[in-house]
Amino acid sequence: MSALRPSEIVKELDKYIIGQRNAKRSVAIALRNRWRRRQVPEDLRDEIAPKNIILIGPTGVGKTEISRRLSKLTDSPFIKVEASKFTEVGYVGRDVESMVRDIVELTVGMLKAREQEAVKDKAWRNAEERMLDLLLPKSKPSQQQDQDDQQPDMTRAAVDEHVSTREKLRKLLREGKLANRFVDLDVTDKSMPVVEIFSNVGMEELGVNFRDMFGSLFPRSTKRRRVPVPEAMEILAQEEAQALIDMDRVVSRAIEKVEQSGIIFLDEIDKIAGKDSGHGPDVSREGVQRDLLPIVEGSTVATKYGPVKTDHILFIASGAFHTSKPSDLIPELQGRFPIRVELDSLGKEEFVKILTEPKSSLVRQYTALLKTEGIDVVFKEDAIERIADIAEEVNSAMENIGARRLHTIMERLLEDILFDAPDIADTQIVIDAQYVDAKLKDVKDDEDLSRYIL
Repeated sequence: MSALRPSEIVKELDKYIIGQRNAKRSVAIALRNRWRRRQVPEDLRDEIAPKNIILIGPTGVGKTEISRRLSKLTDSPFIKVEASKFTEVGYVGRDVESMVRDIVELTVGMLKAREQEAVKDKAWRNAEERMLDLLLPKSKPSQQQDQDDQQPDMTRAAVDEHVSTREKLRKLLREGKLANRFVDLDVTDKSMPVVEIFSNVGMEELGVNFRDMFGSLFPRSTKRRRVPVPEAMEILAQEEAQALIDMDRVVSRAIEKVEQSGIIFLDEIDKIAGKDSGHGPDVSREGVQRDLLPIVEGSTVATKYGPVKTDHILFIASGAFHTSKPSDLIPELQGRFPIRVELDSLGKEEFVKILTEPKSSLVRQYTALLKTEGIDVVFKEDAIERIADIAEEVNSAMENIGARRLHTIMERLLEDILFDAPDIADTQIVIDAQYVDAKLKDVKDDEDLSRYIL
């Protein structure tokens, strides 16, 4: 669990996200409260519930990015789900519990990959020994030799020769000089027929459970394949790594990690907020809210890895709330999201900073991409200002999609360079305001065209 101070969390988020100070402060406090909860006496610890957050603001202002960076910063299990994808039990669609199963699945996979990386060297050494056994099988002594005690020197000489040959093969293997050789390898046959199951909501895992059940009832079949030595080494190393890790421990840690530090980001929660009309889609919307309620409040969800408690998972919801407002959510759900933060719309000043300041800014990204072609792209300050101007103008004239507008404009601006890059003789290209106007003026001025292109 991260022990970062709220000011340190905000400072780290500032490296990737421009502005939105209030939202950063709220998530930093929520994160620090998790650490604080772990420090209080155990009898009080379970009584302290997480303070879930609703981020309110138009698309492209950083709602999702704040949550994603927060999870990376703290090494917390994170999943983003769209609330509009869920439907009330009884309707066709996904059930809300699937998001808990998904975050557990992701966390098990993440921890399993880390464990395999930790035993990588040992797994490779074991795979190397198995490969040498395939390349140089141990010759069984003949019955005559077993019975004849008068030939110990010959037996010893044969053993010495075998060891010597094996070490020579080891050296060749490590030097990559056996890449063209093939070996016969027994691999697990994964061509098990997949049975599609068409079922009601809440049954997504049924197919997975059937495969797990049948896999335990019947032994896994193997088939012999003739593969090149490098590929065989990868297969053997993977098998060895799998054998070296304790999956029960991985699953146990994953469940604990999800329960204690998981973050579920509920996007588009405004799409399920609607006044109760008693009929039509609002019935399903309210049904989804009522299905979400026990999970957000704290319940136990059955997964294929075992029961998972959601009591201390942090839920961060977000929505534009153009046609609805948080008060349109059912009162019980509103009460489970006590912290509400309104994010600011982005203007020219923010766009300039987004283009240049973050560690992974768009200017740095495109500069690095074209550097691979031997082209040094230089963005003049007036070009950055002009791109930000155009982004603000287009967002004002049409739908405001925030910083996402910059991606579209940059792609349009550099389209010719990106296409012709392998054939361009110039090693340096300077992008200034005049270049930006020349490339984007026609599209920007034509509202109908910019609606589809920008």
